[in-house]
Amino acid sequence: MDWVNAAASVIKNIRIQDILDMAIIAGMIFALSMWFKTRASRFVLIGILLLGGVYLAARFFQLYLTVIVLQGFFAILLFVLVVIFQEDLRGFFERIAMLGALHKETPPLSRLEKTAEVIAETAGNLAKKRVGALMVIQGNDPLDRHLTGGVALHGAVSGPLLESLFDPHSPGHDGAVVLKDDRVAMFGCHLPLSVNTARRGNMGLRHTAALGLTERSDALCVVVSEERGSISVSEGESLSVVPGASTLHEVLEQYYAKYRPAPQKRPVWAWIRENTKEKLIAVGLACLLWATFGYQRDTVRRDFFVPLEYKNLPAGWQLDEPQIKDIRLTLQGPEQAFRLMNEDSLKLSLDLSGLTLRKQEFPLTRDMANAPPGLSIAKISPANVKVFASQQVDAHLPVHVATVNRLPDHLVLQKISVKPAALPVKLNPRMNPGGMRLETEPVDLQNITSSVTTTLKVNAVPGASFPDGKSAQVRVIVRVTKK
Repeated sequence: MDWVNAAASVIKNIRIQDILDMAIIAGMIFALSMWFKTRASRFVLIGILLLGGVYLAARFFQLYLTVIVLQGFFAILLFVLVVIFQEDLRGFFERIAMLGALHKETPPLSRLEKTAEVIAETAGNLAKKRVGALMVIQGNDPLDRHLTGGVALHGAVSGPLLESLFDPHSPGHDGAVVLKDDRVAMFGCHLPLSVNTARRGNMGLRHTAALGLTERSDALCVVVSEERGSISVSEGESLSVVPGASTLHEVLEQYYAKYRPAPQKRPVWAWIRENTKEKLIAVGLACLLWATFGYQRDTVRRDFFVPLEYKNLPAGWQLDEPQIKDIRLTLQGPEQAFRLMNEDSLKLSLDLSGLTLRKQEFPLTRDMANAPPGLSIAKISPANVKVFASQQVDAHLPVHVATVNRLPDHLVLQKISVKPAALPVKLNPRMNPGGMRLETEPVDLQNITSSVTTTLKVNAVPGASFPDGKSAQVRVIVRVTKK
């Protein structure tokens, strides 16, 4: 069958880079799916994905009007996503930023279980006394941007401490207490209110605040109602009443075990069995995206004019004009590789270490060019380059000391001498050394107040160079006397 042959061709052409590409995308899709799984805005994301599926189907069946309308929608999709998923995106990036803090030590689970017992017992006592309370148990998400007001405490969790913080005569009893691990981090905090209270009927302010925080983070809130003397637990989008302190204790232990798990070795197969459906969906979507956008279907050819670099010219030789400056390089490969390449990095280097004749032809081979990853060199034009060079001759040119300005009026120049008086140079064989001379960098006579000896750099003349390509220096003696 044709589709079997096509599938076999695709599998045969898969590279290690493609597997790594799909693995990274699958990991990103899995992380996003697990993040949005417990978020209220996940239904909006599902709706957008369904619209994306309709758009792809419309393009396949050539539904012109539908494609035009959806293209206009997806043109502003980025702004729509930022507005709709603002809270979720901020929380997602905060979670990424917190990955660097995973190495910090956390209390052992046994201490946290004791903390859960203290919280449950305190909530039961407050419920019996009809004293309102709101306790926040922090998970992995940072809560700073959700909290307003409050006083830092950082005290060990205990029943008397919690009861004193919620005492009606305490200035912070109307606020929330934030517990992190087995410590009371803050008290008297104000939480954001939930906007999804219409379907829940009449709720108190503490319950609305608890639900508002858990909708925006992975924290768990314990609410004690002073009107009914009941205990409620808010996690995610759910707010439920628990029968008593013992049930609350179990809920807290499960929460701590979830976000502060005990260290244990887990076999690989156990990890694979968790969230299997989400993993399969992520892998399937990654493969589909790769097949749609990343599969290298057709080979494309494109021409580029790249600079030709001459290197390793033998000592005593110089290149003569004209020389070829640019080479036409034909590259071939998938369209995706051309999008990723940097055209400015292309060049072709010609090694002239084997130059022996004044006019010599060199072949241009593929190994002389730096082909970008995923692309190969199909053609080099021209295939050969003629190099015109001349072997330089040895000569000695006299050194002239250049001067600027005049001596001060009270001084008279006696003599300017230079050592050495001549320097060896390499000359083009067509040049006549007669009448040629080298000049030093200029000496400013106006700054001279007495006889002086200095070292000056010598400038090479056009067509001449110093041996080994190094610059030369001479010692200049300027003798002056007073009038």
